[in-house]
Amino acid sequence: MTPQIYHIQMFSVHGLLRAENMQLGHDADTGGQIKYVVELCNALSQFENVKQVELFTRLIHDKAISEDYARPVERVNDKFSIVRIQCGGKKYIRKEMIWPHLDEYVDKTIKYIKRQNAISDIVHGHYPDGGYVAMQLAEIFGTPFVYTGHSLGRSKLAQLINEGMKEKDIRKKYKIDYRIQMEEEVLKKADLVITSTHQELTEQYGQYHNKDIPNYHVIPPGLDIEKFYPFYHDMLSETAKEEIELYAQASILEELNRFFMHPDRPVILSLCRPDKRKNIAGLIKAYGEDLELQSMANLAVFAGIRKDINHMEDNERDVLTEILLLMDKYDLYGKIAIPKKHDFEHEVPELYRIAAEKKGVFVNSALTEPFGLTLIEAASCGLPMVAPDDGGPRDIVKNCQCGILVNTTDTKAIAAAVKQIITDSEKWKRYSKNGIMNIRKHYTWDSHATSYMNQISRIFTDQSEEKMKVAVPSDAIGRRLAGLNYFIIANIDNTLVGDGNKHLPALLTLLQENREYIGFGLATGRTLESASTFLDKHHIPLPDVLITSVGAEIYYGKNLQDGRGWETHISAKWNREKIVGLLEGFRFLKYQKAEAQRQFKISYELEPGKDRLAMINERLLKNQCRYNLIYTQERYLDILPFRASKGRAIRYLSYKWEIPLGNFLVCGDSGNDEEMLRGEPRGVVVGNYSPELKKLKGIRGIYFAKQKYSGGILEGIKRYQFIEKATQR
Repeated sequence: MTPQIYHIQMFSVHGLLRAENMQLGHDADTGGQIKYVVELCNALSQFENVKQVELFTRLIHDKAISEDYARPVERVNDKFSIVRIQCGGKKYIRKEMIWPHLDEYVDKTIKYIKRQNAISDIVHGHYPDGGYVAMQLAEIFGTPFVYTGHSLGRSKLAQLINEGMKEKDIRKKYKIDYRIQMEEEVLKKADLVITSTHQELTEQYGQYHNKDIPNYHVIPPGLDIEKFYPFYHDMLSETAKEEIELYAQASILEELNRFFMHPDRPVILSLCRPDKRKNIAGLIKAYGEDLELQSMANLAVFAGIRKDINHMEDNERDVLTEILLLMDKYDLYGKIAIPKKHDFEHEVPELYRIAAEKKGVFVNSALTEPFGLTLIEAASCGLPMVAPDDGGPRDIVKNCQCGILVNTTDTKAIAAAVKQIITDSEKWKRYSKNGIMNIRKHYTWDSHATSYMNQISRIFTDQSEEKMKVAVPSDAIGRRLAGLNYFIIANIDNTLVGDGNKHLPALLTLLQENREYIGFGLATGRTLESASTFLDKHHIPLPDVLITSVGAEIYYGKNLQDGRGWETHISAKWNREKIVGLLEGFRFLKYQKAEAQRQFKISYELEPGKDRLAMINERLLKNQCRYNLIYTQERYLDILPFRASKGRAIRYLSYKWEIPLGNFLVCGDSGNDEEMLRGEPRGVVVGNYSPELKKLKGIRGIYFAKQKYSGGILEGIKRYQFIEKATQR
């Protein structure tokens, strides 16, 4: 049996993501998850049965940050690339502000995939934003879907409430309800969820309704042991050290020494983002309240990167302000270092080694810690740890025997644990040695990536046994649409169907014979339910694309996948309730039955009368409504979002799937088809057209067929030589 060769696509949409010199600690969105996903991709690219790894993130044009984040493609090695897709504008924004733009991101990613002509074998989403994008692409292309949450909304909500933040403020700032809803859907659809710890699996994912649906597998993150090597290597020889490492060591030592009165004392090191959940204040209180600890060790707190505290977000500014006030309260000048910046790529590894050489301790004082990447970095360099008795640290200390777990809400417990390690030289040596040895046994990228690939192989075994939930490649409409460059779109009633359907079988046969080259879609005023029932009655198979409710909804393939990107696109400034309320006073308007009403369509029957459409327009415009009026057969009035219509839906399809508008052939018979017939698409008006379309006669690109119904469509196909053009190679 030939081994599977994998093309893997990773999605980590938010944050500042690049291969070199990652800006960890820049803000709350650039934590360890950024580093993890880059190093995972790099490790996977080393496997022989991996042909390509693409890491998708957001493209950012922002003068405030490096131009690196504006590069569309960053080639990391011959098999690993970072691909940047723009969405939500050009500026760097926090993750919660990106979430409304994720459907835009999906659409642009589809365009990229079609251009590259390379559908992946696996999609893997990180964090809820990346999970949502990956889930959508998995459904569209029939690709297995893997998810890693990193942190979860329900846990964050509980933590913020415990910290005293009001629920209404949490919901407003973090859009937490939307995030939790997104996570529930992702868990329902994922073929595999990878977690870092067993606690994450049981206590965090255990809070979700869909907790029992996915397959879960615990794989602890890996570590680059070539970068995070033991401190004693520095003592052996400097000849092998690169100049950049020597410079980093000298630079970080100089930075520390300018703070300390007694620079030779052991260093208590803390390295984290300025976030309340990291409990930096608790560590400083522990140090400030223990004079004995102050006399034996210095405290170095690296709390992200900053230029001016006043220009930081509220949470970060509050944390840093509290730190500085505590330093003053306990008069810790000369004993504590709070540097403004550090270079992660080169200075952080040296920082761990400097602290280890000085027989110091690394402290993670977080209230909760899902994993704790800094802990395994410190341990790998030979630096013992004090960490919270929670989440990842439990697994790390259990596996590596390299430190002490404490209740980090107890400042005395933190101080006591630090003193215990510093004052007991044998314990320090044992923890240091255990960390170095056991990190290499449990937390290397080689072991992580090997476990990952084993799980991927299991997914494909499940695929062959039809156990997968999302990925069904044979049914994947995306694989079909990505390969098409020509499309026929027809109205249903009185265009496709009518006059006994005498020409319909011939049309369907022609479409089936040329389906390799031509897609087929239907655009109708009917609702989805009505259209599906009608097509089934006339023995017409579901098309590739079904545009319903006069262009308010789009569905794909035989599974009728909903077009979320289209819904997001048309929802801008749409206020259904407001429009219904404004029109209640017009007696000549009769609200149609409930089954005719949709989220993005309001349907009325309009009694004929002078200037009544003008009256409706005047009232809606006067009240600053954004809408699109569609009036047909001198009787029916549909009100849609201003971006919605059959014609605009076709233009959206053209954009999303990169099919030129001129390669669409559109067919209709009535007033609600007018817009889609105009412009670049090749228009066909069937012979039984309504008087509303007479005004289109003589317009270039619109052909009036003599034949009626499906016969008119066949005539139009012949008139434009559509089959010949589509099948040309």
